[in-house]
Amino acid sequence: MRYRFFPALTGLFVTCLVVSNIIAIKPIAMGPFFLPAAIVIFPVSYILGDILTEVYGYRCARQVIWIGFACNVLSVTAIVLSIIIPPAPFWTLVHFPSPEKSQEAYASIFGFTPRLLIASFIAYLTGEFLNSFVMAKIKIVMQGRRLWVRTISSTLLGQMADSAIFITMAFYGIVPSPVLVNMVMTQWITKSVYEASLTPLTYIVVNWLKKAEREDFYDYGTDFNPFSVK
Repeated sequence: MRYRFFPALTGLFVTCLVVSNIIAIKPIAMGPFFLPAAIVIFPVSYILGDILTEVYGYRCARQVIWIGFACNVLSVTAIVLSIIIPPAPFWTLVHFPSPEKSQEAYASIFGFTPRLLIASFIAYLTGEFLNSFVMAKIKIVMQGRRLWVRTISSTLLGQMADSAIFITMAFYGIVPSPVLVNMVMTQWITKSVYEASLTPLTYIVVNWLKKAEREDFYDYGTDFNPFSVK
């Protein structure tokens, strides 16, 4: 069966993921807390994951998660190559008078460290698959009732895994353990509150999509192996 809006949701998911990866280099201040700029859009990928799982089921959500991962790897590869290739002799950025200084500025903004990349990729896959798995399982247990219970529950677990894995892998041994714990809790709580506050919008989109697509998938007998290609 062909779904009319599935490709659009996939595109939105991938966009949120790739953009988050690019803008995460900038820390922003939210009151007394400091968070990566990706906080403005990355939680939307979890909301879209909830919507995909709720309407189309875990198998379709799994497909989108892997598409997002592949697109993220491609974008990172392209950015790294653009840094490695020497700049044109006439190229300069604003406020940087020479190609060499411009190249340094470009690399400092768009460059990735292997440790951060690995942490980001593992955290993404773990968090997204856990989020989708919990959504699908609770839907079966509750027979489709109380959508808010599964969206919030899956968010709490998925975002906890994402935040804990990324922060720990990226900064363990660099910052003191108490600071590490504080960073994990701050990201987890902020992202979870962000997504929970958009629950009414999630309801509107889910109800509309179910009617438009004539689909409300229940994952009875689904293979929940994240690596399954069936």
